Amino acid sequence: MADWLTRHRPQERADSNAVVVIGLGRFGSALALELMAAGTEVLGIDDDPDIVQGLNGRLTQVVRADSTKEEVLRQLSVPDFDFAVVGIGTNVEASILTTSLLLNFEIRNVWAKALSEPHGRILQQLGVGHVVFPEHDMGRRVAHLVRGTVLDYIQFEDDFAMVKTRPPTEILGRRLGDTGVRTRYGVTIVAVHRRGEGFSYATADTVVEADDMILVAGRTKLAERFSRLH
Repeated sequence: MADWLTRHRPQERADSNAVVVIGLGRFGSALALELMAAGTEVLGIDDDPDIVQGLNGRLTQVVRADSTKEEVLRQLSVPDFDFAVVGIGTNVEASILTTSLLLNFEIRNVWAKALSEPHGRILQQLGVGHVVFPEHDMGRRVAHLVRGTVLDYIQFEDDFAMVKTRPPTEILGRRLGDTGVRTRYGVTIVAVHRRGEGFSYATADTVVEADDMILVAGRTKLAERFSRLH
């Protein structure tokens, strides 16, 4: 079994914010590949030989291993990482055992995928600071898109959202500072996307045109209500 430390010294890992991703199903592999695209070194671990073979050469290092075994993770120098993601998607027991080991290693930043609300509660009780519910979160996101007025949607904590939508007719051709959007609707237009130009920050002097798209920030219900204006 290859040892990460034979090719990557601890200081190099700290400088590049290397991440270990355990469980390389759809969620874990997409996350690992996105990290690689952003220039982050990734050690991927999975017990499925087909998955490991498919990602060979696409991650910094990918290893077939049983992540529930402490000695295996130590051989791979997993305790030396500051960032770890548990993306195990079919085996709750393996997810909990693996996560428990990472926490025992005192890895500073552990993210774990939850398969259900009870699974998520157990992960939180173990001490995981970041529990992710990808299916649940995606379902909520799609629910806001299906009606067609919202083109993209991101919800943050405390009932706050950012929505990409078409501008309502009443603000077209006017300075945003003259429209009173924040006062009347309780939202803020933070950016405007003009065809062929990309997004730019919105200011009081920005004039929105019919073919533009806008990013609107505010309380979730208010942002959605604004997106339904015509």
